Amino acid sequence: MGIKLYYTTVTASRTVKSQQAEVMRILESKSIQYELIDISVGGELRDEMRSKAGNPSAVPPQLFNEDQYCGDYEMFSDAVEEDTMDQFLKMA
Repeated sequence: MGIKLYYTTVTASRTVKSQQAEVMRILESKSIQYELIDISVGGELRDEMRSKAGNPSAVPPQLFNEDQYCGDYEMFSDAVEEDTMDQFLKMA
């Protein structure tokens, strides 16, 4: 599967929860299949996400196409508004 969504099931942040839910809702509404990777199951997954994103303080949600970094929630939201989702997800 190409699209990977790094997220967490354990967070006290309402912002992170709502951003993750919105990303999932939009991907599902556009029938885009994706793999969920829960970084709360181990620090190595969080470190992997941050390393791939090139940002040592990156927080979920973070999107990738295989191992290519697509962006974070803000970039995803911009792509939705600009109708450039395929380019953002590197599917075009």
